Amino acid sequence: MFPNSSNLGRPPFPPKHLQQNNFLNKVPLSIRPVLSHQQIINAHVNFQNAMASLGGNLATTLVRTPQPLTYGNGSPLNTSAPSPTFRGKKRLSEQSVPYDVKRQRYRSPRRETPVVNQAVPSPEESACLFSGSSPLFNVCYVPDLSIRIPRLQDISFLDVTETTLPVAKDKLSQQVLELFQACQQQTCDLNRKELCRSELQREIQRIFPCSRLFLVGSSLNGFGTRTSDGDLCLVVKEEPVNQKTEARHILSLVQKLFSTKLSNYIERPQLIRAKVPIVKFRDKVSCVEFDLNVNNIVGIRNTFLLRTYAYVEKRVRPLVLVVKKWASFHDINDASRGTLSSYSLVLMVLHYLQTLPEPILPSLQKNYPESFDPTMQLHLVHQAPCTIPPYLSKNESSLGELLIGFFKYYATEFDWSHQMISVREAKAIPRPDDVEWRNKYICVEEPFDRTNTARAVHEKQKFDTIKEEFFKSWQILRDKKDLSFVLPLRATIQRR
Repeated sequence: MFPNSSNLGRPPFPPKHLQQNNFLNKVPLSIRPVLSHQQIINAHVNFQNAMASLGGNLATTLVRTPQPLTYGNGSPLNTSAPSPTFRGKKRLSEQSVPYDVKRQRYRSPRRETPVVNQAVPSPEESACLFSGSSPLFNVCYVPDLSIRIPRLQDISFLDVTETTLPVAKDKLSQQVLELFQACQQQTCDLNRKELCRSELQREIQRIFPCSRLFLVGSSLNGFGTRTSDGDLCLVVKEEPVNQKTEARHILSLVQKLFSTKLSNYIERPQLIRAKVPIVKFRDKVSCVEFDLNVNNIVGIRNTFLLRTYAYVEKRVRPLVLVVKKWASFHDINDASRGTLSSYSLVLMVLHYLQTLPEPILPSLQKNYPESFDPTMQLHLVHQAPCTIPPYLSKNESSLGELLIGFFKYYATEFDWSHQMISVREAKAIPRPDDVEWRNKYICVEEPFDRTNTARAVHEKQKFDTIKEEFFKSWQILRDKKDLSFVLPLRATIQRR
């Protein structure tokens, strides 16, 4: 969702007269923020041409003998059993991944080296940005040769150094740490998602030549698990896109592409007409579920903000992963069913760690405003995690103590009726008196566009259930000091 700049006072894009070589190219100021009728026709023509030149006779293609599961260029990839049909719940794990692989420490010397390294599109992938004109927008792009789009291996937060994990000195802390080590996303998981992204970008650029496809969300923000879905952001132009009209139309073309030309390895493409519309689909090669949006650029920015929080303090990632697994087990981690999204849960954990008497996390946006400038060019956003030093907190609480404190904070201390969770401010702040926040049960501020990430919780029954789960888990952990009383560890590890 794009920010409403009149409400926020901090538009994500500077006024046109202040723009200086934003995005990847010098775009003429005459570009309109909406698609004209002719531009829509051109996009349809591009789609038909792509089908004719690359797909051949679709009717003939559909009756061919099924081929081995590979992408369009024959990229080989091991597959696992298909995941269950999507019913609004999170995808179950791939049963073919060995358990001992997940036990490896993050960045362990035994870990495999990434073989796919282009989550940030490479110069080769973005070659269309530097030549010709865009049939979609009918404008000619002028290259700026000083700009280089980095490859993933150039991003220093993915180097092969050992990441220090906290020492567990009590049973509960040890359980948290072991669950984290078993369930955290591995390099092979990221590689599968990245390979799909690069193949889809190549195909989508046949319809929208100057578009780019970004891998965002938990896959890159440091809080991913073995079963995390993939989130993709298709960026088609610099200006905000009308999510009710433009985005839906563009996604309808993408859905048509997926269900025809790419049907050999993309299945169940569904256009979900939400506030931020998406195409939800499953990649049969990697067996990963994906959500693809159009120009939800705030998702790219918050991916690297969260990535920085994830690695600035060694207790953050284990705590977040356990909270996400706990919420999923108790059925309060599904925004499509009126409960909390994983993004909201992450922000809630970060907020709690910021508000301790001796904070474990600062406000990175306050301490390093230049690194998290909402107008920063997209090809520079990934550099933020490389420039922020570790945060040295005097708080020596264990993982177990922090987990109990997290549940206690939201069960007994946080004022749900009058306060808003703000990671940007590193404190609970009064709710604004406008329609975005009025009469909402849970208010969690998005750090960049300042909207409510917990707006899906719109029923009192669901809100009461969420509060009850926090209260019960706090009481149990306070008395038992054993994670298995609120989360079945063996079953959780088996599901990854």
